[in-house]
Amino acid sequence: MQKHEQSYWGGVVKSMGLVFGDIGTSPIYTLSVIFALTKPTPDNIYGILSLIVWTLFVLVTVEYAWLAMSLGRKGEGGTIVLKEILVRMLKGGRALGFIGLLSFVGVSLLLGDGVITPAISILSAVEGLELIPATANLSEGGVILIAATIAVILFIFQSKGTDKVAGAFGPLMVLWFSALTVSGVIAISAHPEVIKSLSPWYAIKFFLDNGMSGFFVLSEVILCATGGEALYADMGHLGRKPIVRAWYFVFVALVINYLGQGAYLLEHQHDKNTLFAMIHGQSQVLYIPFLLLTILATVIASQALISGVFSIIYQGITTRIMPLMKVDYTSSHLKSQIYIGSVNWTLMVLVLFIMLLFKKSENLAAAYGLAVTGSMAITGIMMTMIFANTTKKWKVPIAIAVTLVDFVFLIANLNKLPHGGYWSLILASIPFLTILLWTKGQRALYRALKPLDVETFLMSYEQIFAKQRTIPGTGLFFTREWAVVPPYVVHCIIRSNIIYERNVFISIIRTDEPFGVSYKLTENRGSGLDSFEIFAGYMEVIDIETLLKKNNIHEKVIFYGVEDITTNNPIWKVFNAIKKLSPNFVQFNQLPASKLQGVLTRVEM
Repeated sequence: MQKHEQSYWGGVVKSMGLVFGDIGTSPIYTLSVIFALTKPTPDNIYGILSLIVWTLFVLVTVEYAWLAMSLGRKGEGGTIVLKEILVRMLKGGRALGFIGLLSFVGVSLLLGDGVITPAISILSAVEGLELIPATANLSEGGVILIAATIAVILFIFQSKGTDKVAGAFGPLMVLWFSALTVSGVIAISAHPEVIKSLSPWYAIKFFLDNGMSGFFVLSEVILCATGGEALYADMGHLGRKPIVRAWYFVFVALVINYLGQGAYLLEHQHDKNTLFAMIHGQSQVLYIPFLLLTILATVIASQALISGVFSIIYQGITTRIMPLMKVDYTSSHLKSQIYIGSVNWTLMVLVLFIMLLFKKSENLAAAYGLAVTGSMAITGIMMTMIFANTTKKWKVPIAIAVTLVDFVFLIANLNKLPHGGYWSLILASIPFLTILLWTKGQRALYRALKPLDVETFLMSYEQIFAKQRTIPGTGLFFTREWAVVPPYVVHCIIRSNIIYERNVFISIIRTDEPFGVSYKLTENRGSGLDSFEIFAGYMEVIDIETLLKKNNIHEKVIFYGVEDITTNNPIWKVFNAIKKLSPNFVQFNQLPASKLQGVLTRVEM
């Protein structure tokens, strides 16, 4: 019993550190931003609090904790997983193209969000320095400088891996949520009447009183639920149960803290930075420790998001929707601990750029939320389609209702477009255009290469092999699949007569499961010709060398194809540039350089 208890709490604590940083740091800025635009009258305070509580319930508890998290593949979650589930269900047709496009947009929005989240979290935490006498006169530039320094240190540490420090994340976030709960309870005790805003009636009344301007307040209310999508996207790290259990604790802590901030606002309507002002009013002695804890919590939130971005991009690489990139594995036992240098430094530059551009967290809030509501709406559409095609049809009306709520928030957020919201679209368009260019380019390249079918190849191969002019040893040839022979193999074996005693065609086939590796060696496909197929999940890191040795394949040389693209089409020129910059297939799989032999094929696209 004891062991189970410990694992129950261990899972909850770990989830708090890895999953809830982003949504857990929302109380720092949410109410401050809302009441910078809306008058903090008692009616408005009750209405907004009611909206926040019900937004957290519908968009996070119902959409993610209950519905989305019941859909996983081998414990993995996220937009790409929803796409894989639908691809299996729909079996071709127009709907499949639509799902492909939707998932690309969803992934791109999440990646765009990966830039804004660290910027707004760290900036809003550092702004708390304004309430300390020693730093009260800190200039705007000073705040940005401190926030930027914290961000730079955070990105520099990524390559070391978060494995060693991740153990401290959970307990620190438990401390953070406890601090939020305690300060909330103290504030509520002064004005217990705020508890009535738990009733949805106050949210409805707020809309009735404020009309259209009340509707647009939803674009600020959504800030309380940013990071909710992490519950599902990070499911692979910890599994469903610990995340859902932890969410119930986090939900209570957040609701108590928001109600507390509302109670504080009933008396202090002119205070900016509501959370910091409330803590400062409750205890000046504990204010500095709380501020340090806030900064740590925002660093942890940013860290979780950066790890999530690496994870999404790795899924994108292995499912062939993104170019290959150099990936380092920072942990010997945690598969999810990866580091992608090019992504890390690009993210860092963009985060610093966004901080300098917007300068304050409340300005940044104007750009924040559009991508989040977009990706929530996409999750809603895909979930509804999945439930409609399964035995759980009773979930369809709930999923439709949630998706409609997502769309209401999305429409409200469109009014942010002129105020900086366009930046979240610009940031999301970078990965989106890359995905479109890469997937279309790969298809066009494959067609231009004109691969040979294996039957035609074998006729010529057998004639050459029969001449008995083979080279001693084993030659490995990388092919996409056994039945299709790429031009470089034809060039090597048929045209150049490079033929070994044993020739092995090796292909890596990514399955639509996240994990699991299996392989199949088929001997005597032809005289001295074998095929070796590796089937691996899209989150798997494959050690090809070990698998070859296990199957008694001791290669003398490894051949692989290199395409030299000539084109007049400006789009394919960009595709060619990306292809040249990205590591090729053998570098990505870290094969021994001394055995590699690249064979050049000229292709016209």
